[in-house]
Order: sequence, then C-alpha cells, then structure tokens
Amino acid sequence: MIFRKLFRLVRVVLVFAYYIVEVIIRRPKTRALRAAWLSRLCKSLMRAANITVSVEGPIPTQGAVITNHLNLTDILAHSAVNPCVFISKMEVRKLPVMGWVSMMAGTLYVERGAGGQAAKAAERMARDFREGVPVVFFPEGTTGTGEVDLLPFRSGLIAQTIMAKQPIYPGFLHYDLSADDLARGLTTVKDLHWGTQPMGAHLWTLLGIKATHCTIRFASEPIAFTPAGLANRKIAVVEAQAAVQALVMPLQSTPAPASR
Repeated sequence: MIFRKLFRLVRVVLVFAYYIVEVIIRRPKTRALRAAWLSRLCKSLMRAANITVSVEGPIPTQGAVITNHLNLTDILAHSAVNPCVFISKMEVRKLPVMGWVSMMAGTLYVERGAGGQAAKAAERMARDFREGVPVVFFPEGTTGTGEVDLLPFRSGLIAQTIMAKQPIYPGFLHYDLSADDLARGLTTVKDLHWGTQPMGAHLWTLLGIKATHCTIRFASEPIAFTPAGLANRKIAVVEAQAAVQALVMPLQSTPAPASR
C-alpha cells in the first residue's frame, strides 16, 4: 500500500511539473485554450492514478453543467470528458500550487457572502458562455459522502445562469472501486468520497486506491424550468435538484464476507 501511494505520488508530481512548464511556456490566452490545457492535464492525472471514466447520455458542450460533488476526482472526470471551466470557492485560489493551476485553467472564483464577487463571477460566466465553453459548478457548494443522494442546492449560480438565458444540463457522478479494493475492505463512502476530511488526508487516501471508475450520467436535455422557476430562484433550485435527483445511481454495494 505505501509503495503504491509513493509511486503514484511521484507520477502525479511529474505530470503536474510537465503541464506547469507547458502552460508557462504557451500562456494560453483564451478560455477555450485554457480549458483544453486543463483537459489534457486531467487525462494524464487520471492515467497516473489509474482512474477511468465513462459517460451515459450526451456530453453537454455549451451552457452550464451541474452535478453532485463527491471528491477531487469530480473535476478530473468532468474536464477529461470535455474541456470546460469551473466555478470554485475563493479559498481554492489561495491554495499553494493548486490555486495557481486552477487560475491558469480559467476557474471562476466566488466568495460566499460577497455580492460584488458574485456579480463579477456572473459577468465572467456570461463571457464564457459567449465563447462557447461549458461552465461546470457544483450547486451543493461542498462535497458529500454519498450516504444521501444529494445535499441541499444553493440557488445563486443557478439563478445567475437563468438570468443569462443559458441552458443548465444536469448530471450525476458515481464511483466504483475495483474488486481488489473491495476485498481489502475499502468503500466509496469511507475511502473515496471526500466528506469532511482535510485535503491532505483525502489526497493520500486516493493515492492508495488500486483502481477507480467514474460514471457520469447526463440528461438528454437541459432542465426545463417552469415559468414559476424562471421567475423565482427558490423554485428554480428545487427544480434543478429534482433534475439531478432523477439521474441518481445507487452506491456501490460491498460484497458480503464469504461464509466459513
């Protein structure tokens, strides 16, 4: 286990080093180029960590995309299947290395409780929509463990997307561990999903998982908000959560211990 973690840590560091040098040299100017750079980085990171991804339904290529949020791999999976930009909490921008990488990838930052920041994010969202780059955000506002399908959604970004007259495509992320990991007693809730763990502990745990598969299930159409939802953000957020809820996949079941 410790050997696997150290080996993968070296691989991940080397991948980061390569793509950081690339972005410093090329300095992509447009959102589309930055999203493409992040997509290549995420694909390489997934290979280094033995993470695979598959998609059910059509991949959204415009507007906004909303899904549940379970761990850091969510970002890798979204970006790997299609270049996109993300909306994140301002705290991410302040993280060493990760904050700089997210900035270079074109991430939009929102500071909770700061109206000016939210307005600025809305302006940048509108610009990304005009450039045809999908904008991904997690309306739960934090990561869950998967023990409940979804945490309550926040309405701010959903309302801003509706005001921008952009479609919102719902999706759902689901993870499966390998049979070897299940045999070792690992579970998605305890070992793969983030929850309230410190970031360092979460990353260290992820490095020890032998193989992970992510499935992203997208709806075939954007959310069809009712007139009431279009006029009232509280109703819109209920309708958005219901659209994601309709795509839920059950947690991976752990095989029962063999009888003796």
